Amino acid sequence: MLTNRSALILLAAWALSALASPIKPLVVQDSIYHLATNDICLDTESDPSQELVAAQVFLDDGVVVGFQEGAADKFLGIPFAEPPTGQRRLRGPEPIPPYEGLLYAQKFGKSCPQQELVFPKVDSQLLLDIGSVVGRLYEKLTPDDEDCLTINVVRPSGTKPGSKLPVVVWIFGGGFELGGTSTYDGGVIVSRSIELGEPCIFVSMNYRPKLSNLLAFGFLPGREVKEAKIGNLGLQDQRLALKWIQTYISEFGGDPSKVTIWGESAGAISVSLHMLTNKGNQEGLFRGAIMQSGGPIPVGDIENGQQYYDFMVERTGCRNHNDTLECLRKVPYSTFKHAMDESPNFFAYQGLVLAWLPRVDGVFLTEPPQHAVLRGHVSNVPMITGNCDDEGSLFSISTKNISTSADMKDYLKLYMMPKAKDAEIDLLMKYYPDDQRAGSPFDTGLKNALSPQFKRTAALQGDFVFHGPRRFFLKQRASKQNSWGFIWKRVKSTPFLGTAHATDLVNSIIAPGELMDYVIHFTSNLNPNGKKGLGIPWPQWNPRDPKAIVLQDSTLFPVVIGNDNYRSDPLDYVANMSLVYPI
Repeated sequence: MLTNRSALILLAAWALSALASPIKPLVVQDSIYHLATNDICLDTESDPSQELVAAQVFLDDGVVVGFQEGAADKFLGIPFAEPPTGQRRLRGPEPIPPYEGLLYAQKFGKSCPQQELVFPKVDSQLLLDIGSVVGRLYEKLTPDDEDCLTINVVRPSGTKPGSKLPVVVWIFGGGFELGGTSTYDGGVIVSRSIELGEPCIFVSMNYRPKLSNLLAFGFLPGREVKEAKIGNLGLQDQRLALKWIQTYISEFGGDPSKVTIWGESAGAISVSLHMLTNKGNQEGLFRGAIMQSGGPIPVGDIENGQQYYDFMVERTGCRNHNDTLECLRKVPYSTFKHAMDESPNFFAYQGLVLAWLPRVDGVFLTEPPQHAVLRGHVSNVPMITGNCDDEGSLFSISTKNISTSADMKDYLKLYMMPKAKDAEIDLLMKYYPDDQRAGSPFDTGLKNALSPQFKRTAALQGDFVFHGPRRFFLKQRASKQNSWGFIWKRVKSTPFLGTAHATDLVNSIIAPGELMDYVIHFTSNLNPNGKKGLGIPWPQWNPRDPKAIVLQDSTLFPVVIGNDNYRSDPLDYVANMSLVYPI
């Protein structure tokens, strides 16, 4: 059982994980490139214990110089698109011209500019400590800059062109508001893949969240954005990166026909939306998909977020301009950044009804995601999708002033379902009763009641945004494409939070664990059951008898096969409400 301090460390690891250490002095051996820059030291008299050997790849008419670290070659911070600055702000990403000359790729590119991370004020010292640690680490480990559209490739050391290794592409989370690739070191995945005898290549890319590259929003909603056809720029960035992989990954030793896309939270939602765009035609960009805590999110038209566009126009002084969109492109960054930080983030009172979500823009998304699923507009590729048990707890901390059922109903009507009828909300509240034993953190009885309605709110939020879409996706698609489900139930003893959102990252991408092995097996074989590993067969998800693997707090049985039919009626009702009343 975890101590409070262990839980604190784990939650800090969730947000920012343990990252690659600063680049060490590099010795270029057997290479003509004996050069020095501000970013790299080529001092052959350095301490040999601190020296790393260069690795290089030829792209077009250029040479990309990375470095070897342990069992991996790392190529970090490679530009894959033109910087979306100046006249390129608030426009779709443009492919970068062919590479020429030398490109040193020894450190992560900076993250796209993002919103200030503000943790809610609470009475719990533990939660305050978690917020403080996460905030400090986040600021330190995700520096931002306007020139941020870069990609990273990590491969087994010495891999040559023509090796045709499978490729796993990581899309980071962060609520479409913040995040960057520097928080995840693909060397751990690559090293573990070698140990399993299934070597693979790890790729990650930066993309524009809510705000990036000064004024270039990634997910700005509004009528003006829709008319200009510039919605969902962050998803367009990701798509361009996937096309870059098709063009160049073979030079790193990867097989462009064996690409799996993988993400967590906003990254998992992104994965699902890549499966739905273009009426499900993935254009050969990937052959498999892995989603941790995210699926076809219940969103509607981009104009549903008009209030957030108007908020930014008002706060930046653009309200009286004839062309408010052009004004936003030119407003001073300091003014805009201040306005951005005043807008709601995912720790705000409205919780997971996020301001800066992907929405139907008529270009990347031409229909609500869940409607696309019903119409069969889905990439027919094998997939894994899973959730943490207590997805909503972390995002419900700020709602502790909801103390009665009447308050709960008002909250639902104001934020989650403003267009729903009273009778529909009353029925929803019956599915999620005013009983702390039924709330989240689940299966903890009367414990963890941060406020009278906290556990109820946490259950509702987690089911609307995470559990509901996952179950809906599986029920609609598992009979048509190979699908596997998982439920993460570890660290359940964490006070107030339980098995919180993103706690599974420690097991899947930060450090070797069962989920990491499953990811590697799936990337190599399109099946999480590898030749080596746990010895527990993971059954495919079957709508008639839904089974999933459950990763739980148990020394004897850490991984078991369990029924995936929890909260069946409430989740069906949530799915139906989402279809009728998307965000």
